[in-house]
Amino acid sequence: MQKKLGRNTVVLLGIGHTNAHVLRKWKMKPLENAELVCVSNFPISTYSGMLPGVLSGQYPAEKMEIDLVRLCAASGVRLILDEVVGVDPLEQRLLFQNRPSLTYDALSIGVGSVPTLGDVEISDPSPLISVKPMQTFLSRLRGRLQAFQGGGNPRVAVVGGGIGSIEIAFCLDQRMKTNPASLGLESGKQCEISLITGGDRVGAGLLESTRDKVESHFQRRGIDFTTGSRVAEITPSGLVLKNGVKKEADIVIWATSAVAPPILESLGLESDERGFVLTKSTLQSISSDQIFAVGDSGTIRNSTLVKAGVFAVRQGPVLWDNLRRLLENRKLVNYVPQTGFLKLINTADGNAIGEYKSKSFQGRWCWALKNRIDLKFMKMYQDYSPMEMGLAEESADPEDLMRCLGCGGKIGSKLLGEVLKELEVPTHEDVIIGLENPDDAAVIRTHGDQVTVTTDFFASPMNDPYLVGQIALLNSASDCCVMGAQPTSALAIVQLPLGHPRAQLQVMRELMAGSVAELKKMNATIVGGHSIEGPRLTAGFTVLGRQLTDPKTKGMLREGDLLVSTKPLGTGVLLAALMQGLLPGENYLPLVNTMLLSNYIAIKLITDYQISAITDVTGFGMAGHLAEMLKASGKSATIRMDDVRLLPGCQALIDAGIESTLAPDNRLVTDKVQFIGDVQSPANAALFDPQTSGGLLFGIAESRLAAVLDFLGNEGFVETCVIGEVTGNPTTQNALTVVA
Repeated sequence: MQKKLGRNTVVLLGIGHTNAHVLRKWKMKPLENAELVCVSNFPISTYSGMLPGVLSGQYPAEKMEIDLVRLCAASGVRLILDEVVGVDPLEQRLLFQNRPSLTYDALSIGVGSVPTLGDVEISDPSPLISVKPMQTFLSRLRGRLQAFQGGGNPRVAVVGGGIGSIEIAFCLDQRMKTNPASLGLESGKQCEISLITGGDRVGAGLLESTRDKVESHFQRRGIDFTTGSRVAEITPSGLVLKNGVKKEADIVIWATSAVAPPILESLGLESDERGFVLTKSTLQSISSDQIFAVGDSGTIRNSTLVKAGVFAVRQGPVLWDNLRRLLENRKLVNYVPQTGFLKLINTADGNAIGEYKSKSFQGRWCWALKNRIDLKFMKMYQDYSPMEMGLAEESADPEDLMRCLGCGGKIGSKLLGEVLKELEVPTHEDVIIGLENPDDAAVIRTHGDQVTVTTDFFASPMNDPYLVGQIALLNSASDCCVMGAQPTSALAIVQLPLGHPRAQLQVMRELMAGSVAELKKMNATIVGGHSIEGPRLTAGFTVLGRQLTDPKTKGMLREGDLLVSTKPLGTGVLLAALMQGLLPGENYLPLVNTMLLSNYIAIKLITDYQISAITDVTGFGMAGHLAEMLKASGKSATIRMDDVRLLPGCQALIDAGIESTLAPDNRLVTDKVQFIGDVQSPANAALFDPQTSGGLLFGIAESRLAAVLDFLGNEGFVETCVIGEVTGNPTTQNALTVVA
């Protein structure tokens, strides 16, 4: 049972060091009568302090990552992955590029900073790689190194001069000397690394003795450094400095001082000369008491603090306390920054250089200290175990809490079949396709026209109402489209979670906006519906359509047809993992994106490409829906499992024993056809996985395959594949053969 919706909404925009503390504290004990929403451009947040260590190969990438998908799922927190375009402080709304605004009672902005290019002229951007966004830095660097075709060694110039750029130079040098192939550099090549800074020495803001140590390490390692002049131009061959000196470089890594990211300007809040949001000592924006700006995103008025992660970390407890105080209408507390802090520079050779107040030091013990501090810090944010259950959950049946939602929550086909056998369904002259010969949708005759009608709904496995509205509509309309009917109208079926009416209004607004957005793409509209309160968000639609052709039924497969699947399988497994806080963040967007691919294209396939029969693959899985087609067609089929495509991460989750609660019922497909294969084999598990907003499965003659694949690729169905063929051997009629 979903917890009751709270009255207040706290929104975290960007999950940097400070906002991450709030998310962690929320998981431990949420604020009373409140909801937390995390808004990010990425499903994973990266800890900047460990990026150099990952670059050097001292850590795997996951050590520096906070998996927001898993952490939010485990914390009962909403996660929105979308672009923010503004804020309305008077109405207290966060504005998005592609979805309805989000009402907040408290908003904390922690979007960090970006390296500044200033007045640098860029005549050719191809050599340039910015350190940010850090989530993609390593993949961008690897891609550039892999593409390097020069005759000699690639030359890499790191532009900056602060601690971050120093560590990047050290760590990239170490990686290139010990394992260059791991970053895509071909065998036998090395990197020539240099550092460029406009300061008089390397290491802006460091003690002279610390600078001496850094430069000594550079000289000993053969890392060149140039000081005293800033970059004027980036050219195809490298850099031109303001003093006229040219520095040849194949790759330019930009890691300069911090300026505000463009998003802060779009918010329209009062800012300092670099674009960072001006705040009070309470971390509240000068422009609005309901808005906080933390970490690099904010500048405390009349403060001279540098932009450093250590201050962002220390602001976390203050922000958490002040969010509570704001919602309780109590006086807020001031953030008092520390006067000095420890600085540790990773030299990537088992040592580190350190500085604290007036002292400078180095050695292996410094690296051991930095390693211990960083790992301990990240461990706090990498606990993805589910939050402690509330009283309502404690009283519920544990098995019920783990039941799958989405189409994985459907009733099994065997149970439905038994019920339908017992019913004495009256016939009606206007019913063209109904329960007598059931198909994807019903078709009725009204005033001489053929009208297709279908209905579908599910309990939401996701915590983003806008996304749920989109998926629920696409899932419901799909059955109409595969019959060859143009959707015209829809009736909504909505169960809102119990809770405060203000929060329910926000959920309903987002849900319906998502569904209407998809209806518009089909030239259809919403005409009504029904809503109630209940234990969790549930949504679906009854969709009506106008038949454009004679209904395209499942029973039209022809011998020799190739069987084509338009989407990879695995949504049931991935959604089950999501509900348990086990879905890796890197697999979240591929899951969402495949569910958002519209099966509206089925109409075009039917009218223009002469397919034989078609269905959509949803709750009963690939095997179940294909079995229905074979039984209705009186045919058999062979499926080649090596050709069946799976969503990223699906196989690993199957191997870990994760499956939808509907999968065991789906294995009873042998009631419909003879299944020649091992229904319990993990290799075949994806065939029985219930799909939410799954793809299309259709038969087509081989001579028409190329044209239809080209069409589907242009429509975004890039994972379309041929998975088998239809046979008509009488000895194996109504059989489904699986070739592992």
